[in-house]
Amino acid sequence: MLPYKIWLETRWRFFVGMAVLLCSTAGIIYQYPRLMQLMRDMPAIQMGGEIGRRIEEALEVSRHYRGFVWSQLFQKNLAQLGTLFAILLGTGGLLSRGGALFTLSLPVTRRHLVAIRARVGLAQWLALAMIPPLVLPLFSPAIGETYSVVNSLAHGFCLFVVGTVFYSLALLLSTVFSDQWRPLLIALLVATVMGLPAELASSYARYTLSGVMGGETFFRTGQLPWLGLLVSAGLSAALLYGAALNFERRDF
Repeated sequence: MLPYKIWLETRWRFFVGMAVLLCSTAGIIYQYPRLMQLMRDMPAIQMGGEIGRRIEEALEVSRHYRGFVWSQLFQKNLAQLGTLFAILLGTGGLLSRGGALFTLSLPVTRRHLVAIRARVGLAQWLALAMIPPLVLPLFSPAIGETYSVVNSLAHGFCLFVVGTVFYSLALLLSTVFSDQWRPLLIALLVATVMGLPAELASSYARYTLSGVMGGETFFRTGQLPWLGLLVSAGLSAALLYGAALNFERRDF
């Protein structure tokens, strides 16, 4: 009963998230032919400085379909939108909307309640992280391109593991605050701050959480960033454990 109750509370966040991420993926696919046409028609421009170097590097990466997909979809759209929906899935459900008294009246321990909430939310987040990337091998032939299923799954896995950190943070904050807005805004602020190093210093961007989420190491070397993934998994486990402890000790 409880998993179904949690599903009912979060199903519209899940459905909206799935629709947005699928549309974003499909939109990137169909943008590629137009970009190639624009790049063929654009005259060569020499730009100096760090900004010029970054622009030239981005243009060079985008000349190939796999590079374009990585830079526009996995590094930007899915990472940013995915983080948002991971946080939305983790927000609320334990103390909000006056549901705490009903939830606590059920014949299960508080720690088990948090575990069930986490399992349902992580299952939803897994679907959001893994299904949209699989659109790439299905729809890429429509524009005369191909995309590997293995690459799709690898990037989706990176997105899921790192996104779980932000889901877990939102869930922890939801055991601290009784409303939905403060956990949402605080988690979004943390995600924004953690993404700043990747924007400001490209030299080590791949080693940040946002870099691991975008799968830059896999894109450039073909190897998954196992250290970053393990660190992310450890952070998620610690945050979920903190959420269980905090909810268990709450005085209602």
